[in-house]
Amino acid sequence: MKIAVVRESAAGERRVALTPDAVRLLVRAGLEVGVESGAGAGAGLDDAAYEGEGARIGTDAAALVSSADVLLKVREPSDAEVSGMRRGAVLIGLLRPLERADLAARLAETGVTGFAMELMPRITRAQSMDALSSQASIA
Repeated sequence: MKIAVVRESAAGERRVALTPDAVRLLVRAGLEVGVESGAGAGAGLDDAAYEGEGARIGTDAAALVSSADVLLKVREPSDAEVSGMRRGAVLIGLLRPLERADLAARLAETGVTGFAMELMPRITRAQSMDALSSQASIA
């Protein structure tokens, strides 16, 4: 399974969807991880840190997106990213489907499954996946 992380396209977004520590765990589990060069720069994470944990660094975001089984984003994808995703791929991030019905419809039309992390239940069993609590703690 191929996982891809590209630079965030939202203006001012400095976060990155995957840290080098998380890359290590995914690679150990037998997954292939591709990271766009510079994806972690805004968060102070350089390409060498990702590469050191087993990620493949790529300079062509479109190629990473089109070959991914799973695309990890912090914020919702750009139109170009959605267009580049293949049918059957999975998108995970803060997708705002209640505000962006157009994005949800487009994902459905293109055969992409989207997981909106901000809608994960805020319960103890799901706490490790609760994006809102973790971001609130950081703030």
